[in-house]
Amino acid sequence: MGQALSPANRYIRMESLTHAVETGHDLAALDALLASLPNLPAVFALWPAEGEPYLSKTGMLRRRLLRLLAERERPSRMLNLRQTVLRIEYQITGSAFESAVVLYRQARRLFPDRYLKLLKLRMPPYVKIVLQNEYPRSLIAAHLSRAPGLYFGPFRSRASAERFESQFLDLFQMRRCQEDLAPSPQHPGCIYGEMNLCLRPCQQVVGPAEYRHEVDRVLEFLRSDGQSLVGAIANSRDRLSERMQFEEAARQHKRLEKVQDVLKLRDELARDIDRLHGVAILPSAAPAAVELWFVAGGHLQPATRLGFEVEEGKPVSLDQKLRDLLATLEPRQWSMRERQESLALIARWYYSTWRDGEWLAFEDFSAIPYRKMVNAISRVAHGVPAEPQ
Repeated sequence: MGQALSPANRYIRMESLTHAVETGHDLAALDALLASLPNLPAVFALWPAEGEPYLSKTGMLRRRLLRLLAERERPSRMLNLRQTVLRIEYQITGSAFESAVVLYRQARRLFPDRYLKLLKLRMPPYVKIVLQNEYPRSLIAAHLSRAPGLYFGPFRSRASAERFESQFLDLFQMRRCQEDLAPSPQHPGCIYGEMNLCLRPCQQVVGPAEYRHEVDRVLEFLRSDGQSLVGAIANSRDRLSERMQFEEAARQHKRLEKVQDVLKLRDELARDIDRLHGVAILPSAAPAAVELWFVAGGHLQPATRLGFEVEEGKPVSLDQKLRDLLATLEPRQWSMRERQESLALIARWYYSTWRDGEWLAFEDFSAIPYRKMVNAISRVAHGVPAEPQ
């Protein structure tokens, strides 16, 4: 993997941050490199003669490396690696999200035992429907598992997930207790059963089949982003109105409003992660281009660069370029751990105050809103703020 370097080129730019190149220690070459570096966002690694590298990201590469590596006239308590660094690697990035992804990948490669701690990457919370139990229930989970279940999220915070869980459960009669049930007529039950908010399987009021029917309603509600219940109630209200049963129609309308209020409690990214489809449209480090980071079924895909080339003096239709690009896209699925961590990166970016670019969600890759995507790409390419949603 190494290569011979001339004394004037002992510090080398490594776009991929994945190749090891041995260099000598030449301070003159170092100063020449620092002077030539672009002042752009980047992820970089500084390698000493022995030990682990210093890995970080920055919004201004030259300025940051000058702080770390430039010669100082006076002693300072600030970190200075000038006398120890023997190799420099860096990759220019076009957006805060790209910097976060590149930093994550390099930290995972270089520090496999503690990269999450170094990155301070917190797993976002989900509302999980636990399906391996004979009497399924919900809970708040921060980690994905292979056990049967539906994960609805990611949420901004645990408090947000708990608030949504509490409110949407009021629409159904699924149990809220966390115990492994041993149903018996002598079971004391709980307040939710008394309030008719639970089918009381613990007291054998219903059996597993009837209880599972209610769970299926819950699953369909979450998988359809609430539309299964909204549609059923709206249709019922309209039929009652046509029959001039206005009092009952009014009750159904109140019920519909309650469901809609519950749906407003969802955080913007939250949905069944198997149906989490969308694209992050972000600035590119390359000129006249944007980076498209697709998410397919909760799996973050490698970035796809979309350039604005001109052919025979005429720009190519963005709509057609997108259709051609997506026709060749083959979504990849990652391991449970990689999926969980990539969703954490997406949630950190989306819910942050430093979010750049735009996020466009869609129901399925067969129903992509091309016009909206073209408009979003144009805004990102020209640095225009996103339209309010």
